[in-house]
Amino acid sequence: MKKAVVEVIIPTYRPGREFEKVLERLSKQEYPIERIRIMNTEEEFWNPRWEETYPLLEVHHLKKEEFDHGGTRRTAAGLSKADILVYMTQDALPKNKKLIGNLVRPLLEMEKAGASYARQLPASGCSFLECYTRSFNYPEKPALKTREDLSRLGIKTFFCSNVCAAYKKEVYEKSGGFPKKAIFNEDMILAGKMIQKGYGIYYAAQAEVIHSHNYTGLQQFHRNFDLGVSQAEHPEIFGMVSSEGEGIKLVADTARYLLKKGKIWLLPSLLFQSGCKFLGYRGGKSWRRLPGKLVLWCTMNKEYWR
Repeated sequence: MKKAVVEVIIPTYRPGREFEKVLERLSKQEYPIERIRIMNTEEEFWNPRWEETYPLLEVHHLKKEEFDHGGTRRTAAGLSKADILVYMTQDALPKNKKLIGNLVRPLLEMEKAGASYARQLPASGCSFLECYTRSFNYPEKPALKTREDLSRLGIKTFFCSNVCAAYKKEVYEKSGGFPKKAIFNEDMILAGKMIQKGYGIYYAAQAEVIHSHNYTGLQQFHRNFDLGVSQAEHPEIFGMVSSEGEGIKLVADTARYLLKKGKIWLLPSLLFQSGCKFLGYRGGKSWRRLPGKLVLWCTMNKEYWR
């Protein structure tokens, strides 16, 4: 495999012991990383000892009001001269030493691939429902998704997660990069632009990170509200596909799985959480018709509206 200069970019906010494990595993990757660029929100919560322990780190501090899901990542890309940009979140723990190599390889071997994203495995303590959602969204089989798959996959064609995703810098720039302002979903917005430009998004199932959350129904509501807002603000991407069908498929598949495993008592929880997701998503899609105070209650990202 030919080599490319790779930089890892991680936005952080109050990183703790969990993040130190991420840095430790990144420092042991078989594929060389030239730099780990940290876009840290609020310097007072940063541990300067990490810069001494991990010499690959380059840290940029910003205020909370300056952070933006799209803009901050866009700024980091502008600072980098790497061939491939790997974006991660502070809680995405590499499963092994092969993460970066398995993530980068398809971008080097497939001319059409503009981005690749990793498989997310459930962490210990992950709920039964969330474990199944992980397996639904991140199956064992890798795949390249292109414009030709839109009629078959719909919204899943654009699916890409910055929990752990790599982008060819050249394709990133040709596609316009991350939006300067984004409430959420900046990864799928960029993936959509790449698809429209004729590039593909590769799901690198061999590249694995441990990452999951046990969100409450209210947390799911807030997340999906912001997801709906992001889609409403980018009709040039999401206007061409529908999201509801994929959500219904997930609920139906999960319900069948619960019945198969004899865990019928989890059905009410599935219906409640799914209802919270749907209500949040529909509210976000219609945010322009809602009072400002209600929007601020519904959103997960209040700084975006201020």
